[in-house]
Amino acid sequence: MKYISTRGEAPPLSFEDVVLTGLAPDGGLYVPENLPKFSQEEIASWAGLSYQELAFKVISPFVAGEVPDAELKSIIDASYSTFRHDAIAPLVQTAHNEWILELFQGPTLAFKDFALQFLGNLLDYILKKRNQKVVVMGATSGDTGSAAIEGCRHCDNIDIFILHPNKRVSDVQRRQMTTVLEKNVHNIALEGNFDDCQNMVKASFGDQSFLPEGRQLVAVNSINWARIMAQIVYYFYAGLALGAPARPVSFSVPTGNFGDIFAGYLAKQMGLPIDQLVIATNANDILHRCISANDHSKKELIHSLSPSMDIMVSSNFERLLFDMYGRDGSAIKQLMEDFKSGSMSLDEDALSSVRELFTSYRLDDEEMMDVIREVFDHTEYLLDPHTAIGVQAARKTRRRQDIPMVCLATAHPAKFPEAVRKAGQDTDPTLPHHMTDLFDREERFDVLDNDMAAVQKHIAANVRA
Repeated sequence: MKYISTRGEAPPLSFEDVVLTGLAPDGGLYVPENLPKFSQEEIASWAGLSYQELAFKVISPFVAGEVPDAELKSIIDASYSTFRHDAIAPLVQTAHNEWILELFQGPTLAFKDFALQFLGNLLDYILKKRNQKVVVMGATSGDTGSAAIEGCRHCDNIDIFILHPNKRVSDVQRRQMTTVLEKNVHNIALEGNFDDCQNMVKASFGDQSFLPEGRQLVAVNSINWARIMAQIVYYFYAGLALGAPARPVSFSVPTGNFGDIFAGYLAKQMGLPIDQLVIATNANDILHRCISANDHSKKELIHSLSPSMDIMVSSNFERLLFDMYGRDGSAIKQLMEDFKSGSMSLDEDALSSVRELFTSYRLDDEEMMDVIREVFDHTEYLLDPHTAIGVQAARKTRRRQDIPMVCLATAHPAKFPEAVRKAGQDTDPTLPHHMTDLFDREERFDVLDNDMAAVQKHIAANVRA
């Protein structure tokens, strides 16, 4: 299995190399040269498999033997052994043929655990085999950082630096990162927004000369192919639980960076019968505007009660566009150049293809809080703000009631007590038992200006020998 860049000018890489490289040298994102395909008979034969067994079936074609099967199974088993629920990704029914896929049962209470527990263990395996040390640099709007830190905190060959926008993540999200005191973990609170953090990470990958000799950057953001790959699994898991492939299933996905729903698109291309993929956005609605009005233009970022979706540059959308433009790297390169100036427009064929695959919907904070109240009043099931956006987007755009609609629950409501209180709950949702002392733990982080040179100097000074 070889991996190629969406911009067409980088040499193909093997699986292990693509995990360590992250962003391609031409600025593009890596995707498989050929996507594995599964027959309906093969998918049907997976019914009843555990999450870990299914993960091996879905992931192994992408690895193509570079990690021996026994080692890959061990990595998968270790990655999900820390989840609190034996089902790993349980389904809960909230209305007729409407289901919540609980992706918050991992150690940091967010869907990012599915990919980042796996990526941390995979990196540990690859680096030990190569006797190599690396620097992980990532940006987070709230959940990626804590999941990445949890996945990498015990890795001897990794120093991890996570940038988050100062005072623009929830207290729970911040403390999940800043109370991890291992010597290889460094939190940077950047005076800026998430896009500032993400832009700094991308620029640093483009020029790594600031690092000590012998070190390279490794990405944990969803530009890293291994993260997308791991997320494909839970679409198959939910689909099989609800009758696939004998019947189709639909998904609604709260999304900012497009990585989670891109994994759903890949599941569909690989053979899972998905009828509808719903892109659910908050007021930072660049994806909804693009699909509904061909308006992919940057606007001023709005700070919302669903902060993990406060993103204006959806990095993984480039991977979808690569397919929509017939895998023409030069066309994608030109689109991304256009977007640097503030906006881009899709050609009619590409836009038509995107609209065939996706529907979209946008909610602001007031509408989101209404949904939390309504669902709780009818079911006593408490949604986090991001999941509430996904539920309402599904209800507003759903085409068929006879097809199960699965709404991805991307975080535990305890991570966002402000939104839950504003939605009318008398008390804050309770943190799971392994986090009950979170607000008593010591914090450690550095507040830095939105200055590339200062951040890179800080990283270089704190990389362990």
